[in-house]
Parts: sequence; C-alpha cells; structure tokens
Amino acid sequence: MSAIAGVLQTDKGSNACKQGSGLMEALSHYPCDTAQAWHEDDIFLGCHNQWITPESIGERNPYFDSKRDLVITADAIIDNREELFNQLLVEHQLRGRMSDSELILLAYDKWGNETPKYLVGDFAFIIWDRRNRQLFGARDFSGGRTLYYHRNAERFAFCTTIEPLLSLSGNKRMLNEQWLAEFLAISGMVDVADASQTAYRNIEQLPPSHTITIKAERITLERYHQLKADERIRFKSNNEYVEAFQDVFQQAVASRLRTYRHVGAQLSGGLDSGAIVSFASKALLPNNKKLHTFSFVPTSDFVDYTSKNMIPNERPYIESTVKYVGGIEDHYLDFHGRDSYSEIDDFLEIMEMPYKFFENSFWMKGMFEKAEEQGVGVLLNGGRGNLSISWGAAIPYYATLLKKMKWIKLLREMRQYSLNIGSGRAHVFSNVRRAAFPIIEQLRPHRELYHYPTIIDPEFAKRTDVFHRLREHGFDGTGWFAAKNVYEERRSHFDEVFHWNAGNTLSTKLSLRHSLWKRDPTNDIRVIRFCLSLPESQYVQNGMDRALVRRATDKLLPDQVRLNQRTRGVQGADWVHRMLPKWQAFTDELRQMSEDRAFMTFVDVRVLRTSLSHLLKGAQPMHAIDPNFRLLMRTLIVYRFLKKMI
Repeated sequence: MSAIAGVLQTDKGSNACKQGSGLMEALSHYPCDTAQAWHEDDIFLGCHNQWITPESIGERNPYFDSKRDLVITADAIIDNREELFNQLLVEHQLRGRMSDSELILLAYDKWGNETPKYLVGDFAFIIWDRRNRQLFGARDFSGGRTLYYHRNAERFAFCTTIEPLLSLSGNKRMLNEQWLAEFLAISGMVDVADASQTAYRNIEQLPPSHTITIKAERITLERYHQLKADERIRFKSNNEYVEAFQDVFQQAVASRLRTYRHVGAQLSGGLDSGAIVSFASKALLPNNKKLHTFSFVPTSDFVDYTSKNMIPNERPYIESTVKYVGGIEDHYLDFHGRDSYSEIDDFLEIMEMPYKFFENSFWMKGMFEKAEEQGVGVLLNGGRGNLSISWGAAIPYYATLLKKMKWIKLLREMRQYSLNIGSGRAHVFSNVRRAAFPIIEQLRPHRELYHYPTIIDPEFAKRTDVFHRLREHGFDGTGWFAAKNVYEERRSHFDEVFHWNAGNTLSTKLSLRHSLWKRDPTNDIRVIRFCLSLPESQYVQNGMDRALVRRATDKLLPDQVRLNQRTRGVQGADWVHRMLPKWQAFTDELRQMSEDRAFMTFVDVRVLRTSLSHLLKGAQPMHAIDPNFRLLMRTLIVYRFLKKMI
C-alpha cells in the first residue's frame, strides 16, 4: 500500500536501479513503516509502505511470485477479498494472511489484462510480467489512488506523486499550457476535462478506469470499465428495495472498516455521512470498537448570514446522530485561527498543482491531522452519496410526471412535498412547471442569474483552442458543464472520468502525508451499480426527496436528521470571515498579481481588475458567495503555483 514507484529503462546504457532509488528517496518525507524495492537488469519497482490493513503488516511490497514469474508493486485496498478467494480457489488457511498485492497478482495470473474488472476497492498498481517482458498497471474505476508517469526515449518511470518524477535526471519542470487553459476556462469545481494530463508537460497521469501496458517500448492505454444508468432491478414491494439496499450498503461499509488501527468518519448533520456512521457503528459493535467522528463547526465569533434553509453550524444535528447511533467518540473541530489564504502554499505542496476547493481546504486537511492524532487508519467519507445512496431530487422527478400527464400521482406527491418542506403548493408547482418546460423561462422578462466570470485570457483560450476541446466533454462556451437536467448530469458523472479526479488527488496525497486512508462506501462500485439499477420512483416518493436512504435509515438515524427536508448544511460559509485578519495581505498580493505582465498572458486582465474593484470596496462574511471574491482566490492560487514552479 501507499506510494509506489518504478522505472523501466529502455536505454541499456542507463541504470534502472539508480533511477528508481532516486524516486524512492524523493518519497522519504512521507511517513513510512518500511520502504522496499525489487530490481533486476533494466527494471526497478519500489513501494513506500504504510501499513493500514491487518494483512499489510510486514508484507512484501513489491511482491515477487517466482512460480508465476510476476512482480507487483501496489497501492491498494481490495474490498471483495472473499469473492476473489472463491473465484481463484485460494485455500482457506492462506486467506487470512494474504496481502492485497498478492491477491491482485493471483487475479492477474488468471485474468491478465482483464483483472481490474474483477477488483472492488481503491487501487493503483503496476505488474512486471517477466515472461512477456511487459509492464501492466491500472487505477480503480473512480481513481481513488493516483498514478503518474514520465516517458522518453530512455525510460518509462511511474510514481504515486509527481515530485519524484521531476527529480529524475534530465527531467525539467515544464508548464503544460493545455492543462492550465482547461483549469482556467472551467467555471465549476472540475479541474480539467482531460484526466490524462497534469500541470507539467512532461508528466502524464493514468486516468481512472484505465489500464496501461508497456511492451517493446510501446505504451497502450485502455478504458476497462464504464458504468451505465440502466434500470434493471424490479422488486414487488418498497420494503424489498430497502432490504436489498441495506444489504449491499452494509457490505460496502463493513469492507471499508478493515484496519488494525481505529476507524474514523467525517460526520456532518446530513444523510450521507449519517448513514455511513450508523452502518459502521453497528458493524464495529461486535468487536467492541468505537467509531471516531470528526465534524467541522464554525468559530464562535461567526455570525450566520445565510438564508433560513441553510445551516453553517450543523452541530445540533450531528449531536442528535451521535446520541441516537451510539458507540461513537465525537470530535467537533472549529480550527480557530486557520483560513484558506494561509493554507495556500502548504496545499499547493500537497496537491502538486492548483486547486479550486479553497473554501474547505483548511478543515479538510485539519481532519486528517486530527484523525492521525487519534490513531485512525481508515477515515470514512460520503463524498459520492448525492449521486448514489441519496440520489433523488423531487422537482425534476415531478417534472417527468407532469410531462407524462400522471396527474393523480403528481398532485398527491406535490401536496405531501409541500407539507414536508413548508412551502405552498403553488410555489412548488411553479418550480415543477419550469423544470418540465424550460422554454417558459425564455418567454419571461430577463432575470439576473448567478454568473461566474470567465477568467482565461481570450488570446490564450484561442491559442490553446480550449473551449472547442471542452465542448467535446459537455462544457459550454462559458466553462460550465452544460447538462440539460439532473439525469443527464448524473449520467455524465459515471460516463466521464474527470469529475472526481481532483478530489481523489487530494485524498491520496493527504493519506500519504498522514498515513491513513479516506474510504467512501457511497463510491463502492457495487453500491453504485445497485443504485443505478433502481426505478426513479424509489428515490422520490410520498413527498420525500432522497427517499431510498431516508427509508433505509429508519430506526438507524434520528428523524430530526432522517426526515429533514427544510434545511441544508453549508460548510464553506465562513471562509471570508476567517480571512478578515489577513485581508490587507490578501489585497496587496492581488494587486501585485494584477501587475504581473507574464501572468496576464494567461488571465483576462479586464475581468481580474473588475473583480478586484469589488473586493477593494470592503469585505464582509457574506461575500463568501460572491463570484468575484471566489474568482480572485482561485486566480491567486494559480499565481502562487506558477511562481513556485518558476
């Protein structure tokens, strides 16, 4: 497990072992239980091991199977071990102590390049097939672990992180302008649409759901998996759907508790993390293990400016979940004195590239730090829940009922939904009508809509042809992902591989720094397949949105949380409030940035100065949602990265 590295030397005059040892040395600033390597002739494989699971303690990684003439270095936790043991006919007395890397190697011996299709979990691995003189590797379907590589006429080198590859002899830091153009042009949280690129022109990335094969100096990338949203499962009753979901979700949660250390979970006041915690606590109870929960709360001096349906401080809901579920040691973290601006340099060092999720950066990192202090090996998280276990938006579903003229069901649903959310039926129907027939909006007088300024310099955009490239991935001319509705957006999240790339990059690199793994049961491929196979009526019914997970957590979560349809937690509301003591330094640096002629070749100086004029009028906590303030912070992060790179 943990950081892997290796070199295949194609130039016989060079030393693979020396190059590989350099990669391993560059990983030495990460905590490590043991560093191991395997090499011969022109091949070097290494692993900077961090022991997480019981089977990983003292394991050989890289692992050499002399019988099969295969060697593997793996950064992996495999969750369907029993299924694989049965398929591979592994003797029962060997199963308990078999490492995940050895298990992957057995799978490769049976299935070859098809192996990743059979694996469930978070993984990135490389196998040296000595008989066929071939390197073969893969990342899991959502890219839960990173894998970068560098290639030239002399060698193919790979690593979990970027910096070691840049330290190779003859390699230089060269900005990838295409990557930067996509980063600047995309208005949402996606970093770039081409998941094979990095911020460095000479460093590439194996995309999620892909394999890589290197043989006879030829490199081949292939996509091995693509999820489809097909409705296939049909049960006779609602209870059967709930029971089937509980079974598959309990399996996903339980398989992610495999650590010899403590188990932790990020806990908000919502459904996704609450469901995970309730299922995890139940699974840990027989072993008398407590679940450590980590929850972010604003500082005591923060004054809530948000609307009545938003909750920046979710502590009352969190405490309700903790008390109801039981078996939990809860931690409430306000990270007093920390802010997004002060974290930029450290976050750039962690990410090795610019990032967009600055509002939550300080507490994301802080939770890993606190979990490490508590001896946590696995930190549960529900990041993909909105698209899997808690899918189900009421208004879009009611719009489909309206278009299909299912009047009785629609009226019954809207009546109950109105009561649940505390809103009038006329208001609900107005929203449903607009969702069903968006052309109505075009006939109305123009309304001011939320606008995120496009910051990329027009000439830079033209030179890189970035908007044309982005349209191929579903983005419009302003950099927004142009899904027609929530159903199309959901399909894209499983068809495309770029949506979760940045988040998983952060998870991998934080895990290396703090020697613990973030695990997401809502991202389990078995859970996703199940959720994609259900009829839409399971997700919205009886006036409840996200109806499946609400019904499945009956008697597991308090109704205050489970049935809450009136308020929603918001965790980035205080980022400007936290930065106010640093505001002068922030504005001074922005002025410096706006006068940097070299940087202005990448960003639109007019847009930048317009946004800067908004900031200079003064800052209030409520400016956290102002697109001008958010754009300036994002742009400053890019500016800092380019300065560090040079």
